[in-house]
Amino acid sequence: MFVLPPPPRYPTGYPGAPGAGQLIETNNTLTHPTGPEYQLVVGEGTYVLKDDLHLATPPPHPSEAPVHNPNPLATAISPPSAGTKLSIVILAPRLPSYSRLYRLDTSASTRSQVPPSIQESPHETNSQTSDSGSHSANGITPTPREGAAPAFGAENPSLAVLNSKDSKDPLKKRKPKSNIVKSNSSFVSRVIPHEGLSKRLQEHSPNGLFAFANVNRALQWLDLSSPTKEEHLTKILFTKAHALCHDVNQLTKGPNHIDIIMGFSTGDIIWYEPMSQKYARLNKNGAINGSAVTDIRWLPNSENLFLAAHTDGSLIVYDKEKEDAPFVAEDHASNGETPPEKKASLAVKKSVNSRNQKANPVSYWKVSNSKINAFAFSPNCRHIAVVSEDGSFRIIDFLKEELLHQFMSYYGGMICVCWSPDGRYIVTGGQDDLVSIWSLEDSMLVARCQGHNSWVTAVQFDPWRCDERNYRIGSVGEDCRLLLWDFSVGMLHRPRAASVRQRNSITSGTIKMQRSRTDGSTTRLRSNSNLTSGSLLDEEEIVHPVEPRARTAMLPPVMAKSVDEHPLCWLGFEEDCIITSCNNGECKIFFLAGASSFWQWGCGSDDKLILAAKLGRRNSRLMWYQIRWPLLSR
Repeated sequence: MFVLPPPPRYPTGYPGAPGAGQLIETNNTLTHPTGPEYQLVVGEGTYVLKDDLHLATPPPHPSEAPVHNPNPLATAISPPSAGTKLSIVILAPRLPSYSRLYRLDTSASTRSQVPPSIQESPHETNSQTSDSGSHSANGITPTPREGAAPAFGAENPSLAVLNSKDSKDPLKKRKPKSNIVKSNSSFVSRVIPHEGLSKRLQEHSPNGLFAFANVNRALQWLDLSSPTKEEHLTKILFTKAHALCHDVNQLTKGPNHIDIIMGFSTGDIIWYEPMSQKYARLNKNGAINGSAVTDIRWLPNSENLFLAAHTDGSLIVYDKEKEDAPFVAEDHASNGETPPEKKASLAVKKSVNSRNQKANPVSYWKVSNSKINAFAFSPNCRHIAVVSEDGSFRIIDFLKEELLHQFMSYYGGMICVCWSPDGRYIVTGGQDDLVSIWSLEDSMLVARCQGHNSWVTAVQFDPWRCDERNYRIGSVGEDCRLLLWDFSVGMLHRPRAASVRQRNSITSGTIKMQRSRTDGSTTRLRSNSNLTSGSLLDEEEIVHPVEPRARTAMLPPVMAKSVDEHPLCWLGFEEDCIITSCNNGECKIFFLAGASSFWQWGCGSDDKLILAAKLGRRNSRLMWYQIRWPLLSR
């Protein structure tokens, strides 16, 4: 009796599969489209799409088994991916940027009796003289000294001893031990460095722009300031793992050193130094946490420590130079004097103050029972904002390992989050198709930005368009559109429900509006006398209810444009350009017309060209400077 052979274990329809011939590597493509449909018209000028870079998507590895899809109607296998995201680094020391604006006066003594969500900034009541005096000579708000917040784990002597023992030469940057080009690890499939890598690095301007981009199971190192930016400097192909997130350490960067960390769908983490092609692998085979890494960041002002978010709702602090050890949760008393029922859940499975710091992890927090989509550090290096798939948005004091606030989305999960340059506002986006602006000082929702037709996948502040009164926000979503918002608290309209005094509601928003000032010199708050003290919400309440739409200001976009054919997943701002990327590996760079930036033309070493670039930027945005920074237009 004839028996049919079993079906092939892996599909044979892609290059590199068994019996399909030699593996074929495709190249990146760069185009320069023209036309009015590739322009973004904003108040400061017109952004023109100069470079459309399409990264080559690598084929599946022959040993990679297809991902099982339980949907019986599915026709295509979708490997785990988070879209193409970029980590950007400029090796030269940056000029003081607007990304470090800090407000020195946040007292409520100058505020009016309108609700906190529609109050103007206290700086907007100042005269022109005082407003000019708050800027430095170059029109940039002076930045505070480094070390405004203590380093993470500074009070733990165990961490201090390990750091001092390892730092024999503090000026010499430590590198990983293994060579990734000659690696025989089954985790790394292939490394393709550029033939003239050394020459390309020597010709690279210090003001040029390096970028690291992931696309499926590949990570590429690109030089976006080069005229041949489609040629990668190094391309790494991984066997089965897909790089989902990565970050560059801005503290340790230098002409001969870059530290980058990558998180993968398998839970593995790689510390990679591209200049020397060295790497180290952490959380190997999920030794500490086996779930995928959804977001990863270096801790502010730290050379060794970084924070990784996992799909099981955990936030874990790793040390790039420590070995992994099987993790066992430590017993810790609940956070302090507050009863557990008063607190939202933040389980500290290992504290940074633990004396057991010989191996990773340094700290381990269980934040949520659902997937953590993104997190962001505050500019003052003290707080962290975390958004999750369950629709929650948390603000954590990560130095004290303490949960401060928890908010909920209008509906659906939250996908992205970022802080304003001064640390006063947090912006989130998610599955409710809204961009939400939250106030850290008032602990409430300030405004909702309506304009997207699908999920909002990335939000970002443009630090070069932010000052003490106005903020520029950008957002992209799965509707393939880029939206820009100009946010000023004074320009928000007063919602109709805000003027109605509701005496029967005990929501936190109503109580905030019903409080009034009893003394002109101080800010003593009192509750509505018609409400009993038992019905009032506690001042220290951590979980905040959802703010009704009728009582929330709505902000329209100043620009909305479809910029891609595929869902967008990442957005970045540089001084004279806007960069977007999509799920299909396509990166678009929009340059401000009439502006010549340092890294665009690679002219950082010529003083005359630098001066011309500065004048070009100033002339092209003269009206913008007259509005935003009066000192620069004089």
